[in-house]
Amino acid sequence: MGAASGEQPVVRSDRASPEELLDLATSVASTAGMLLTERFYHGHEQAIASKSSPTDLVSEADIEAERWIREKIEDARPRDGFIGEEGGEQPGSSGLSWVVDPLDGTINFLFGIPHWCVSIAVRDQDGPLAGVIRDPIRDEQFTATRDGPAILDMPERKRLFGPPPYEHARERRTLVVAQRDDLSTAMLATGLAYDADVRAAQAQVLERVVPRVRDIRRFGSAALDLAWTAAGRYDAYFERSVKPWDIAAGTLVCERAGLTVLELPEHERLPRGVLAGAPALVGPLLEIVG
Repeated sequence: MGAASGEQPVVRSDRASPEELLDLATSVASTAGMLLTERFYHGHEQAIASKSSPTDLVSEADIEAERWIREKIEDARPRDGFIGEEGGEQPGSSGLSWVVDPLDGTINFLFGIPHWCVSIAVRDQDGPLAGVIRDPIRDEQFTATRDGPAILDMPERKRLFGPPPYEHARERRTLVVAQRDDLSTAMLATGLAYDADVRAAQAQVLERVVPRVRDIRRFGSAALDLAWTAAGRYDAYFERSVKPWDIAAGTLVCERAGLTVLELPEHERLPRGVLAGAPALVGPLLEIVG
C-alpha cells in the first residue's frame, strides 16, 4: 500500500474505552481509504485470483490493504486478536479482536465502479464495541460504539436514526407523507452469493419479494448496504452468505441507529444471513425472506 503520512496511532492499554478504540479504527480506515482511492483511480491490478468460486475475486489491493491495516492495529494494540477477510484469524490475549474487511466491494473496485468501502470493527465476548465504515469515494464515514449514537460524517456530523417516516419529493419540491413502515412502499437492499446454487435459491426469494415492495437495489457492498440502511437511504436490507467481516461494523451502526437486526437462519439451499431494517418492517419481511 505504501507509506502513509501523518501521526501513527498511539499504543493504548488493554482497557481502552470504546471511544479510544473507535479513534484508532477511524484513523486506520481513513488512511487505508485514501491509499485504496489512489490505487482505484491510478493503479492497475496486476494480481487477481479467485477464492470460493470463479466469481469470488481477490486482488492485490485487498491483500495489501489488509496487511497494512493489520500492521497499524498491531502496532497500537499488540495483544488484540485480528480477523481479516484475506489473512484469516490471529488470536490475541487481551479479550478484544478486530474484524476487518479491507475492501468491501472488491468486484466493484476491479470493474471501476465507485462503490466500495473499508470496514473495521473491534469486538469483545459480547459483540462489537466500536465500528467504522469508510466510503472514501463519497468522503462519508459511518461510526458507532456499543453505548453511543450512530454517526455519519460527510463531512458535517449527523446522527443517524434509520428511515424517517416521510420522504422528500425533490422534483416537486414538496414534502410527501409516505409512511415507510409499510412493506409495499419500502425500498430494500440485498446482495447475491457467489455460489451458483445459492444464487438460484436467492432468485426464488426475490421473485416473492419484488411484487411486495417499492423496489430493490443491489450495489455490491454489504457494509455500505447496512450503513445506508442506518442512514435511512434504504428501509431494510437482507443478504445471505455474508461473513463476520462484511457486517461486524454495519450491524452495530444499524443497532445504534435504532434499527432491528436479526440473523437469518440457514434454510434449505440458503446459508445464514442478516436482516436489518425499520422495526415495523422486519417482521413482515422475515416472513418472506426467512
